[in-house]
Amino acid sequence: MNKDLTDKEYIFCTKGLSVGYQGIPLIRDITLKVKQGEILTLIGPNGAGKTTILKSLINQLRPISGCVVLKQQEIQSINPTLLSQKMSIVLTEKIHPEMMTCEDVVATGRYPYTGRFGILNDHDRNVIKDSMELVHITELSEKNFLQISDGQKQRVMLARALAQEPDILVLDEPTSFLDIRYKLEFLSILQTMAREKNLTVIMSLHELDFARRISDKIACIKGDYIHRFGSPEEIFSGNYITELFGITTGSYDGLSGSPELSKVSGSPTCFVFAGGGTGTPLFHKLQRQGIPFAAGILWENDLDYPCAKALATEVISIPAFQELTPKQIKQAEDLIGQCENVYCTLTKEMLEHLPEPLLKLIQNSSSTE
Repeated sequence: MNKDLTDKEYIFCTKGLSVGYQGIPLIRDITLKVKQGEILTLIGPNGAGKTTILKSLINQLRPISGCVVLKQQEIQSINPTLLSQKMSIVLTEKIHPEMMTCEDVVATGRYPYTGRFGILNDHDRNVIKDSMELVHITELSEKNFLQISDGQKQRVMLARALAQEPDILVLDEPTSFLDIRYKLEFLSILQTMAREKNLTVIMSLHELDFARRISDKIACIKGDYIHRFGSPEEIFSGNYITELFGITTGSYDGLSGSPELSKVSGSPTCFVFAGGGTGTPLFHKLQRQGIPFAAGILWENDLDYPCAKALATEVISIPAFQELTPKQIKQAEDLIGQCENVYCTLTKEMLEHLPEPLLKLIQNSSSTE
């Protein structure tokens, strides 16, 4: 076997993996390497093949070529019972257990350890209890699984997966049915398990902001191959996300992680003095109302700059850490002369720290928002 696959640095890896259906490759030559305790996230457009890759990684779908290796063993050579002790899975397919409580469903995560009769001992019951407490579903213990919400079912299935006490947890779009509170709780649990229990997590996510925050490594799928593999800092840089998803309407700022709708076309009818994040709510309000606007004078490391750049018809900006120049003051004066309204969102404290020429321009030309 190739040394890449037997390197003990990685708990899970692939080599030359091609996946697809009926012998036809969908994604080719997939090379992934994950260390113990790392979180790897797959991102990419809808239909790119994220679920197909995950199903191949867990041996649910037979690879067309190449191999998947877990702890220096090819997945296909591992006994199914032993594999289920090492790896647990939460996919998007919904299960329909008849006459089972939520605790019963979580308890099925212990089956790899209970033998053919499925008898739970005290340790099994403690693991089930701890798993349910971890994902905050203890109050659902006696409820019929089929009668709870989709979001609650997702948390039950996570508890079931954790009850297997796996080395690797594989999840397909695990936050899809969760509201923002439970998305944060769910992902925080995964992060805590990775840090404290050395749990390795491989999952797909649609929410780029969460993928950026939680992942140690990100695999980007586009076309028939892994387009890019690296850290969040490497992936979310420049205009790469725009390229990956083929964004042509609106924009996505890789530095701030902010998606924005399309700017309003036409000559600006109002000018906004902003800074420190105070202008962003007004920029969004003007965009919603279909009002073209100009903004400035903003340093390019200011919190308001990414939104202004995305939504304003024109932005007067200054490179980070450089000084304001008379040219920029003149640009602002000319734009203000074309506008019907001028707003200033800066607070009193912010105004006190502005360069004198900019402060005078604001005092002579603006109202407040």
